[in-house]
Amino acid sequence: MGAEAVGMHMPAVVTLDDVAAMNAADPNGHRYETSPEGVLSVMPLPDSEHAAIASRIFAWLIMAGWPAEQVLQAVGVRIPGPDGDGGRIPDLTVWHKPPRRGVWSTVGDIALVIEIVSPGSEAMDSVTKVREYARAGIPRYWVVDRDGAQTVTLHELDATGRYAERARMPLSWLLQTTPADHLN
Repeated sequence: MGAEAVGMHMPAVVTLDDVAAMNAADPNGHRYETSPEGVLSVMPLPDSEHAAIASRIFAWLIMAGWPAEQVLQAVGVRIPGPDGDGGRIPDLTVWHKPPRRGVWSTVGDIALVIEIVSPGSEAMDSVTKVREYARAGIPRYWVVDRDGAQTVTLHELDATGRYAERARMPLSWLLQTTPADHLN
């Protein structure tokens, strides 16, 4: 189906329920997200390198003692905004306590959000989501680049409500530390 045909069937305002329905109905597994301003994004399918990075970080967190129900992959997060809520689906999230069941979890108990950059998502992960996640009060946001070192940029919320870059290191270095070094 072409963009014109899809556009004819799109509602004037896309709600989080609409986005959840799009995610459920897509036979190709794309991730549909929306900003708090109502901008719809279609995120590319993760490839095998993306999945391997997510698995390595997930295993590192689990082996360090984080309960599996507090380290979640591809869970919907409700991003509050002044004119309405957006919905993002980070690659990994770490929670202080397990979120309530549902499609869109609230940000109150999130300890960390991790995005793995995919081709085409660079600006979204490095600019847009940095602003949105900071404004939502998420204390830590890590971005994993797909360069040769798989560089991880660790952002931490500062007293002004903006992210400060705390560290930048290859993923292999990060995985030789303990998560407690970065999450306390």
